[in-house]
Amino acid sequence: MVEKPMKVAVVGMGKTGLSVAYHLLRLHIDCECFDEASVQLPEDLQHITMHTGHLKAEALLGFDKVIVSPGIDWRHPALAEARKAGVEVHGDLDEFLAHYTGELIAVTGTNGKTTATQMIALLLETLPGGCDAGGNIGTPMLDLLADGQPTRVALELSSFQLERAKHLHPHYAVLLNVQPDHEDMHESPESYKAAKVSMFAQMIVGDRALLAYDDIWQELADELHGRGVNVQRFGVIKQTYDEHVSAGVFCHGKGDQVFWQQGDERKTIACSSLMVRGRHQQQNIAVAAQVAADFGVSAAVIEEALMSFQGLEHRLEFVGHIAGRDWYNDSKATNPDAAIAALSSFEQVVWICGGLRKDLALDDMLDVVKQHVCFACVIGEDTKAYEALLQQAGVPFKVSKTVEQAVLDAKAEGDACPVLLSPAAASQDQYQHYAERGAAFIQAIRGLPSEQGGANA
Repeated sequence: MVEKPMKVAVVGMGKTGLSVAYHLLRLHIDCECFDEASVQLPEDLQHITMHTGHLKAEALLGFDKVIVSPGIDWRHPALAEARKAGVEVHGDLDEFLAHYTGELIAVTGTNGKTTATQMIALLLETLPGGCDAGGNIGTPMLDLLADGQPTRVALELSSFQLERAKHLHPHYAVLLNVQPDHEDMHESPESYKAAKVSMFAQMIVGDRALLAYDDIWQELADELHGRGVNVQRFGVIKQTYDEHVSAGVFCHGKGDQVFWQQGDERKTIACSSLMVRGRHQQQNIAVAAQVAADFGVSAAVIEEALMSFQGLEHRLEFVGHIAGRDWYNDSKATNPDAAIAALSSFEQVVWICGGLRKDLALDDMLDVVKQHVCFACVIGEDTKAYEALLQQAGVPFKVSKTVEQAVLDAKAEGDACPVLLSPAAASQDQYQHYAERGAAFIQAIRGLPSEQGGANA
């Protein structure tokens, strides 16, 4: 009896959807593609049937499997109806897990997961077989399988990828934080948190977990420990080292130190020796150091990598000293918590803020804005919430609307404070994504005239 060929639907034809289509093509599995926007497939996928327009459940019911891109709302009525009808519906993560057999390091969190994942991959690359990075980060995870089986993979996982995965079992899992963001794409804040925590659901004896040293994660830590998982904690600690915290930033009068546990020995590096700025970023690389140490990377390699790491684009990135000021690009700060961490890294800054707020409250920003912002430039289509925050904080500001005008307004401000783009908002009111916003910021800075006697550097 001839086996009936599988029919697969791919929903959402952005970067991830295309990676799914190419993956299925490599496996010689036929698929059809769906997107509610009017998109065209690349030339080498033109043989695949492409459906555009409103997604209806009846269009999916004839498929054996539906693979959904992370940007598509999991609660979409067509997807809900397909699941109810018994169609297998999942994301690219379960598809990846069905075909990957190597070591898996999973990293999630609202903020910081890209930096941590990239640094983990960089450090583990020194081991035999190396380490690839992918997922919510630049490379779609299924692309990592294009040339065979990687020895180990570090995956940055979003809540959207996690909520639609049933078979995730990482060998090492890192949860950085859960803060308000993306909750508009989940049923509730609790379901957003549950999506993040689901990463640990199938971990067993011999696996490792690294969690923030916060009370809210104590129950999870205890539960994992009861299953035989090796649980470690990380955080920012003050005054004296805490034996329960394996990695993080130690703050004391002699200067902050990054630390991690290398076997039986605690290793430290003065934060003044690091190129990355801000305790939040320094904590993320301490997390990566701990993961690397647990995989057997030597302390010497870890120390060299941490001290030479310059950070990632759009994440508190130093653009240069231009037109008499230092300029920093933190366009990746798409929520208030990320912006608070960035602002706290400076004594005083000219702050460029605003964008698509996603209904996130700005109340928690008041104290840090009062303390660290000397002047502000507000961008975005709807500036009212940011204007209200700045008025309440007593900080002078201009409504610049665009990044380009904000750069000019910041330069014109008399005080020579550094200028920080850390919007506390998403970018989609004016840009396709935060990277495009950051690139526009850098381009506008590069266009400024230098001060007499010095070139833009």
